[in-house]
Amino acid sequence: MYMIHLLCTHILSRHLYLSETSLNSFNFDMKEAQELHLHIMTAQLEAKEANSTTEHMNVTSQSTITQPRNYGWWLRISMYTLFLLSGQSISVLLGRLYYDKGGKSKWLGTVVQLIGFPVLLPYYFIPSLKNLKTNSTTNTIHSKPPSTLVHVSVYVSLGLLLVADCFLYSTGLMYLPVSTYSLICASQLAFNAFFSFFLNSQKFTPLIVNSLVLLTISSILLVFETDPSSDSSKVSKGKYVIGFICTIGASAGYGLVLSLTQVVFKKVFKKETFTAIMDMIIYQSLVATLGALVGLFASGEWKGLKTEMEEFELGKVSYIMTLVWIALMWDVFAVGCVGLIFEVSSLFSNAISVLGLPIVPVLAAIFFHDKIGGIKVISMVLAIWGFVSYVYQQYLDDLKSKQHEDRNANEASNASSLQEVNGS
Repeated sequence: MYMIHLLCTHILSRHLYLSETSLNSFNFDMKEAQELHLHIMTAQLEAKEANSTTEHMNVTSQSTITQPRNYGWWLRISMYTLFLLSGQSISVLLGRLYYDKGGKSKWLGTVVQLIGFPVLLPYYFIPSLKNLKTNSTTNTIHSKPPSTLVHVSVYVSLGLLLVADCFLYSTGLMYLPVSTYSLICASQLAFNAFFSFFLNSQKFTPLIVNSLVLLTISSILLVFETDPSSDSSKVSKGKYVIGFICTIGASAGYGLVLSLTQVVFKKVFKKETFTAIMDMIIYQSLVATLGALVGLFASGEWKGLKTEMEEFELGKVSYIMTLVWIALMWDVFAVGCVGLIFEVSSLFSNAISVLGLPIVPVLAAIFFHDKIGGIKVISMVLAIWGFVSYVYQQYLDDLKSKQHEDRNANEASNASSLQEVNGS
């Protein structure tokens, strides 16, 4: 209606001006006046047609946006969620089994977390995803793309951070009970918010502050476990502290990697398409895998793998199958994670990942007889509460961003239609 009002005002002003000129000019030719009047009528008709086309496009767009999801979409979401949760839970439990039954190599535990990335390569051959942008994508800034050297530097830097992060996770899993390890990993959300404050200009809203406080308290409570050696890990107090520090460091490192990745997409690559995200995952994982293999051979741990396999409590076949299934389940996790990114958003994928962490302590109590006392229960409740607070704030930010983008798109469409009418 606002655009129609502007068009009518513009045409009416022109008509009044021409009428006034015709009254004041005695030599004005009647034939030219008729031609001008016909031109004005033509402009009015074109304006109405343009407005009708714009309204039709808006109605079509609205009907597309509000169209309900089909059963196939919900089936894919359910499948990817199952992949993510099962892959994450089973891989962590098998990793604990590896160390619990005689495994001693932290670098081998790192390698099996990373080596399965080629399972994601088939995503490149799905035509419908080639030009897809994720739902969390902001407007792409059209500028000169970064050079190959910049791309390589980013992949190498983030890949090395990732391998260091996975090594710390392996060390923590080696020395901590599974339940304690999983609860500490929930602190990655707090670290992600902390680094995003400095790197991505994220505001500390009451919900974010609440999440930071709850997740921090949740991790600190686990320090006061009186008898860690009574759990399935059977480690000394000193090794327990080392595992605790390494897991906290790994969670901080993961939060840093997430924040840096967001900075890269926003300020370096300036796009977040399917190809850009897949390149980031594949090349970063390739660098991390090579780094883990270098660490395995440089540390000399590879020399003891044969003895480790022979002394494994469940036998040689179980030793090999345990490592193979750890790698495969991390692959299942990766497939579920990437699938949720492209079907919904990266926020939803990360949210489901963290939501699955409390599942592991329950499974650990069943399969490894980990004791879940009062401190762990309180820690779990606080972690879930902090998680919900964090994700709800991210949801509000995402909703606000989408509304702002829709408003800008509508204003740009209206301005373009008005410009076309004025030009006619």
